Amino acid sequence: MTTRDLTAAMLSAIAAGTVRPVIFYEGEFAAAGSPTTTQFVRLFTGIGSISWDGKTWTGGGQLLGISPIEETTEIRAVGFSVTISGLPTDKITLAMTLLRQGLPGKIWLGLFDASGDLIADPYQARRGKLDMVVVELGPEACTVALQYEDRLIDLETPRGRRYTSEDQQIDYPNDLGFDFVPSLQDLNLTWE
Repeated sequence: MTTRDLTAAMLSAIAAGTVRPVIFYEGEFAAAGSPTTTQFVRLFTGIGSISWDGKTWTGGGQLLGISPIEETTEIRAVGFSVTISGLPTDKITLAMTLLRQGLPGKIWLGLFDASGDLIADPYQARRGKLDMVVVELGPEACTVALQYEDRLIDLETPRGRRYTSEDQQIDYPNDLGFDFVPSLQDLNLTWE
């Protein structure tokens, strides 16, 4: 995180040293009973509810956990995970039906000042797409860990396109340029 990503109010609060960090999490999930619509879950690492960014965020307190936020100078995918604890075991089936791989999730780092007011504006620390879910069942409650991958993970996905006439016809049906490639494979040219 660089200083240019933080607002002046956040920078001066950090310099003053009287801040309380808070993390906001927003995840998109399938809507119950409708496979084509989605709904948002908005939580923060506090108690009660808070309004920010025109939305209401529900406090998850100690039940909401966020993995360490890793910063890197390398060009590589850096994921994150969000852990929600204390879900009743009878609700886990409903929770699992709402999860869809590929739906977005975001986390922001915010600060409260000494009087408990949110300092404008929280910094978006990470965003990603839901990759996998790990569920730990307990006797009365369970823990769900949502693992998100950065969009750079797409760099590791192999592409199925080839330099062939058939492949070229997909995008350019009248292009004949690749029709001559097979005849060039074993062609011996003599340069004089």
